[in-house]
Amino acid sequence: MAQHSADVPPSPARPAIVSAGAWGSTPQPISPERRHTPNIITIHHAGETWEGRRDPADFVRAMQSWGQRDRGWPDLPYHFLIAPDGRIFEGRPLEYEPESNTDYVLAGHVGVELMGNFEVQRPSEHQLRSCVALVAWLCASQGISTQAIEGHCDAAPGQTACPGRDFYRYIRDGVIRGWVEETIAGASPEVTMLPPLPEGPTEMIPLD
Repeated sequence: MAQHSADVPPSPARPAIVSAGAWGSTPQPISPERRHTPNIITIHHAGETWEGRRDPADFVRAMQSWGQRDRGWPDLPYHFLIAPDGRIFEGRPLEYEPESNTDYVLAGHVGVELMGNFEVQRPSEHQLRSCVALVAWLCASQGISTQAIEGHCDAAPGQTACPGRDFYRYIRDGVIRGWVEETIAGASPEVTMLPPLPEGPTEMIPLD
């Protein structure tokens, strides 16, 4: 029987994820031609200010309905969505490329969206922690390099500010990547909020 070295850390565990069935997904068939091999993790924000007093599952259902009705998308544009309270919702199946309102080659991208508008509000620490746990698991389970963690604005330069200035700095400055690499190495990084940006948003995303 093969022995595993004690020096090799276990792969990050799959974080708790609200399944598509549990939140009431009603997907339409996706063409087999849109199957892809994930090799990039692209982080987005919803771009819609989170006002609170809303069930995140309602938000996810509304996004799916909007995409099907107004954009002709068969399912959610993202593979995973993270609520202000840190819950992770399953989106479209990982085997299919995502959708986008911007123009770039979609194949290979894993779309991870955080609810909120991080041009005008700040993400919660719950969202940061869930994002790190999810991305670490995706990198380990899909064989994706931590160097391939990017923001939507990196994939579509000049077309969008997504995932918003308050969140993008965690990607641009390698903060998310560092936390993910620590997690993959078997450590438990201290995932904490950075201070507000000069001239940036100071309002925290509401949790209720």
